[in-house]
This record gives sequence, C-alpha cells and structure tokens, in this order.
Amino acid sequence: MSKSCAWDDLIGQTKAVSYLRSAIDTHTVGHAYLFVGPAGAGKKTAAKAFACAMLCEDGGCGACGVCYRIKRGLHPDVQVFEPEGASSYLLREQIRPLINGVHMRPIEGSRKVYIVGQADLMRDDSANAFLKTLEEPPNDVVIIMLAPTLDSVLPTIASRCLVVRFARIPASVAIDLLRSRTAASRIEAQAGLAATGDVLTRAVEFLESSSRRAARERMLGILKDLTALDEFDVLASARELLTLVKAPLEELKEQHVQELLSRQEFMGKAPNKSVEDRQKRELTAREREGVAEILNVTESWLRDCLVMSQGLGDMVVNGDAADAMEEVAAIMTPGAATRALDAVNETRRRISYNVSPQLAIEAMLFDIREVLLCPR
Repeated sequence: MSKSCAWDDLIGQTKAVSYLRSAIDTHTVGHAYLFVGPAGAGKKTAAKAFACAMLCEDGGCGACGVCYRIKRGLHPDVQVFEPEGASSYLLREQIRPLINGVHMRPIEGSRKVYIVGQADLMRDDSANAFLKTLEEPPNDVVIIMLAPTLDSVLPTIASRCLVVRFARIPASVAIDLLRSRTAASRIEAQAGLAATGDVLTRAVEFLESSSRRAARERMLGILKDLTALDEFDVLASARELLTLVKAPLEELKEQHVQELLSRQEFMGKAPNKSVEDRQKRELTAREREGVAEILNVTESWLRDCLVMSQGLGDMVVNGDAADAMEEVAAIMTPGAATRALDAVNETRRRISYNVSPQLAIEAMLFDIREVLLCPR
C-alpha cells in the first residue's frame, strides 16, 4: 500500500507535503512545528496526516486502524487542543493537560503528537506556562501548532518552532480539485466551497452528504421567501434548520458506538472517560460546523445579491439560486447588504459566546427580513 495515502486528504499543498514527508523519510522530524496559512488551507488535515506518517507502521497508509483513529480524533497518543466555550483565547487551563502529560510515555505508539489549534489565540500567561514544554519536550513528543500567519503568534512561541507555510488555494484551482474528487459540477463545487468557508476537505464531505446539502437548500429557500414570512413562520423555519443541521449527528453517534466497541475489543477493556469526552467534543464541533455552514450559506447568498446588484453576475457562487436572487438584487443597495451581513457576523459572535444557536438564528432571520423589507 502506498505510503502517500495519509496525505491524500490534503489538497493543493504540494510544497508543504513534500517538506513534511522528507522529514519522515530522512528521520529528521523536529520536536515542534508551526503550521501557518489561511483558513481552509488544510493545516489541521496536514497535522493529522503527519501524525499518521509518524505512528503508522506503514508510514501513513491512511487505511489502517492507527490512521483511522488519528483522523477521527480517537488515538490516545494524538491529542488536539483548541479554545473551548465562550472564551476567545487558548487559556492556560485548556493546555494544562498537555503540559502535565507531556512526560508520560506513549500508550500505543513510539511517539506522542500534540496538535495545538489557533495558536495565535494563546494568551501571554498560557504561552509562558507552555514555553518550557515547547523548548525541551521529551524525544518521543512532537508538538504541532496551527495559526493563520507567523506574525499572529507570540515571537517567543514562533522562534522555538520549525515553520511550515500553507498557501492560499486560488478559487479556480480549488473548484477543479473539488470536482476531481467528487465528480461535482462547477456550480455544485462553488456552492460546496461557499458553504464550508472554502475549506476543501469540508467541502468534499459536504458534497457527499445529502443531509448537509438539504440544509443548504432549505436555507436558500427561507432566504428567498423571507419577506413573505410572518413571525411564526420565521420561528418555525429556524427550528426546521436546526433539525436539519442535527441530522448528520445521528450517523456520527452510530460511528462512535462502533468505534467504542472496536476499541474495547482491541484493548480488552471499556473505553476511558477521555475517549468519551473526545467523542462529545466531536459531536459538539460537528454541530457547530453545521450551524457555521448555515451562516456561510446566508453570507454567500447576501454577497451574491450584492454583486448581482452591481452588474457582476459572473462573481455569483450560488449559481443554482441565481434566478431567485434577481428580485432582491434589483433593489439591494450596498448599505442594505452591509446591514444584512452585519447580522450574520453578529450571529457568529453570539454563538461563540454560547447563545443558543436556535435563538441566534431566529434573531438573524428577523434582522435580515427587516433589511429585505426596506433594502435601502
């Protein structure tokens, strides 16, 4: 089996992949890395592929139990740390398990890999507590930090890491790559990228999920009819959207049951609390992704209306909904579009502070409805 399989999920980052694979092939893996690049470039996907290449007996086959569990976030020797809850920062208590556990021996493999997402959100006190660990980790530990730019990371952190840069993928290239992976049409590929914030790996998953595509179609239908909906209809629409968002979670829960059974069979004991906690986090993250997709669809629809109003129809990304947007575009002004887009951003902010997604989406729909009723 080809050793490149673990890297197949990473699209359009040949230079970064070549660098990381070379480190594996020449046995020169460093103790700390900083992956920098824009959202959607595949930094976390690359970090998990790198972990597969380090821990898999076949150099990262992408198909064995080790690779499968790493990609699913279930391998005990590969842990991911990111901001949680309402905080916008990566707090000291959130990385304490890394600091306290770094000197413990790996459970299954020859190495432990720690992936620290959004390292640019690490506060000074978190960074100070983390520096000693980053400077002198054990030989069997690799730390991978992710950030949008090098300048966004504290210099004391960045200077202790090997920097790997991930490039922004041009839209035309991203569409072609997505079409080659999914057999989607150009219009479908554009819609998938718009719904997932231009994250290629998520766009692949989106296009392969009938339930996620159904949520997008319903959102577009609501936006099309929003000015004709009364208050009760708006509330009912929000509830329907959240029901559609949660539909894929049932499939994920079933996968978790099977994974827990497989782990119990493999290790001969019941899964520990850390495994169950990781699964709960995955469910929460997937639900948040679903809500984010709804917001991305809304934002892209509003932008499409704006560009159509300015005679730039070739820039529309929701081509399958272009006819339905013409009426809005005919009366949409830049000021109205800005107010509506502000409502989407405010919804993101509210959800980040743990406001109920349903309440946040209800408020957003009412705000956008008000703008569309008087789009000047």
